[in-house]
Amino acid sequence: MSSNAMVSRVEGDRVLVLERVFDAPRELVFKMFKEAEHLKHWWGPRGWEIPVCNVDFRPGGVWHYCMKCEDPSQGQFYGMESWGKAVYKEIVEGEKIVYVDYFSDAEGNVNAEMPSTEVTLEFVDEAGKTKLVNRGEYASAEALKTVMDMGMLQGITETWDRLEERLNALK
Repeated sequence: MSSNAMVSRVEGDRVLVLERVFDAPRELVFKMFKEAEHLKHWWGPRGWEIPVCNVDFRPGGVWHYCMKCEDPSQGQFYGMESWGKAVYKEIVEGEKIVYVDYFSDAEGNVNAEMPSTEVTLEFVDEAGKTKLVNRGEYASAEALKTVMDMGMLQGITETWDRLEERLNALK
């Protein structure tokens, strides 16, 4: 378990803010979010792999990916696939990524039944370490509650733990 625990808070009733400090330089942490060969090593909760990861990292570009549960101990989730699609809105190299995150299918069609999120990632240099600030803005309080009820906080905690492990392996 990491000593750098994730901190979460809700602002208003539909913005979820997550923060965590990673013991790695900002450029490296930023690169983890921009390159498919890195993303597929750490994105998603434990026991889930990324068999498909296509990244077009530019404003207007799309990141389309599949998370698949490869862990038999996860019972009903084993073998399940979850497709996601992010459309990049703004990128400031090394500092900020803004995208809209959707649930999608294998063809990249957005699932309108599920809430989308506008995500702003900020990478803050803290004396050689990096504070990652993730602001997720939902369409409504109900949409935020839906993803919270799906166990999103645990999923993101595990995902960021895997990110930390990946960073440590690359140092």
